[in-house]
Amino acid sequence: MNALVTGGTKGIGRSVCQHLLEEGYNVSFCSRNQTDIDQVSTLWKSRYPNQEILGVRCDVSEKKEIENFAERVLGEFREIDALVNNAGIFMPGEIIDEEDGRLEEMMKVNLFSAYYLTRKIIPAMIGKGSGHIFNICSVASMIAYPNGGSYSISKFALLGFSKVLREELKTKGIRVTSILPGATWSDSWKGVDLPNDRLCQPEDVASAIICALNMSPAAVLEELIIRPQLGDL
Repeated sequence: MNALVTGGTKGIGRSVCQHLLEEGYNVSFCSRNQTDIDQVSTLWKSRYPNQEILGVRCDVSEKKEIENFAERVLGEFREIDALVNNAGIFMPGEIIDEEDGRLEEMMKVNLFSAYYLTRKIIPAMIGKGSGHIFNICSVASMIAYPNGGSYSISKFALLGFSKVLREELKTKGIRVTSILPGATWSDSWKGVDLPNDRLCQPEDVASAIICALNMSPAAVLEELIIRPQLGDL
């Protein structure tokens, strides 16, 4: 079994890779930082010597880099059983006064990266008649909140993308799942003075993905909201 995860060296993406490896998947992942790729690759290869692990430097805001990444992964793995569109950025602000270009930047990373990568991977899934695509959306995909600005717009769009994919692929044996996490420990919350249990853990999201993957082909978990027990911040 082969999986592909974007933004795989930190936070949710790293935990997803870890859980997939524990389930026996070969894992390919990307990051913008080569040092981070080298560090996690060394760690995982020592822990899972019998599985293939491919880390590739890729700036997901650049279409050509995404396409090159997909081609390299398909060249080595041939088939992809699970695609996790996880890479994303959060920059707070309000539409009326956020910096010019903020919307374009977050749309590139939070939406277009998933769109371009999925389009490159789908033909291989259709060819074998199975596969599972996960889009890491957000509670911001369904509820506007103060200071969400362009981030919320991009995440609303990602959820819409998931819904369209679901309709297009449901007769082709390919499942599509939207994961909508609330506040979850990641670089976006780095340095915040809060108890560790006040936010969701990245492992919570990763566990949900494994659960969805292990459901029978007759069922699909279409959307899943994961929030901190005490509520969002």
